Amino acid sequence: ISPVPPYSREQPIFTTRAHVFQIDPSTKKNWVPASKQAVTVSYFYDSTRNSYRIISVDGAKVIINSTITPNMTFTKTSQKFGQWADSRANTVFGLGFPSEQQLTKFAEKFQEVKEAAKLARDRSQEKIETSSNHSQESGRETPSSTRASSVNGTDDEKASHGGPAEAHLKSENDKLKIALAQSSSNVKKWETELQTLRESNARLTTALQESAASIEHWKKQFSACKEENDQLRSKIEELEEQCNEINKEKERNAQLSRRLQELETELQDKELELEELRKQGEIIPQLMSECESVSQQLQAAEKKNKDLEEKVRTLRTEVEESKHRQTNLKTELKNFLDVLDGKIDELHDFRQGLSKLGVDD
Repeated sequence: ISPVPPYSREQPIFTTRAHVFQIDPSTKKNWVPASKQAVTVSYFYDSTRNSYRIISVDGAKVIINSTITPNMTFTKTSQKFGQWADSRANTVFGLGFPSEQQLTKFAEKFQEVKEAAKLARDRSQEKIETSSNHSQESGRETPSSTRASSVNGTDDEKASHGGPAEAHLKSENDKLKIALAQSSSNVKKWETELQTLRESNARLTTALQESAASIEHWKKQFSACKEENDQLRSKIEELEEQCNEINKEKERNAQLSRRLQELETELQDKELELEELRKQGEIIPQLMSECESVSQQLQAAEKKNKDLEEKVRTLRTEVEESKHRQTNLKTELKNFLDVLDGKIDELHDFRQGLSKLGVDD
């Protein structure tokens, strides 16, 4: 079912692709997907009615048929999502775009179309006011012309006496005839538009019924997805716990790796020490032989030391005895000197006596 009748003069002026959503009629909060995938969304301009519409079709189903009015507002709710409310359709449409740039272009086009719709509405009101003013002037002037005919006499008399007024009335009547013809054409055009709207409403009703069935289908799918989501969440929690355990194991493994490196370093140090000990062990026999020779020398030295000690003891004994003998000798020598001194004194006395004897002789 095409939302654009073949006899319509609507032409696409802007086209993009987006995911289409509608507000949930029951909650007025949640979004319900209107398309399973990104679909074409287009702005259409109707030159006959000077109106703009946003139309989107998914296969054979019309999912957007919104006429733009000056009171509508397109709102960006995120970097890639925008929405607008359609009071005639009694819903709110939402579009999800692949990029922020496409959303910006669509919003700019919405504002442009909104200004054009406002300008068209203002012009239409001006035309209606002009037609109304012409009708009022015609209603005021017709009685006066009637009164003028009744007062001034017959039409022939009026033709002979009221030339300028009659010309003015004729021009006004011509204007009224043109306005009436335009009104008739407008009535026909409005009837055509009304028929078009009726057909469009019938298609929209069908689409709405299909949408209701689709909503039920989507509700069931949403429930199933919700259950699946709950299961996935529980599974994710389990996986997160497992990940935490794995992280702990990784931390323990890291600690063990660091400890292993330390032990390997210590083992290398011990191996170096063992190698040094092995090198030292190779010279142990030589050291043992040297030690034995030193031991023998030490024993010989100890024996010699003992002999020397014995000799020293003997010499000490001899020295003591010599000292004792020397002491005795000193004593005897002193006694001898004392005796010798006595003898010398006696000899001296004897010499003096002899000398005296010689002198006397």
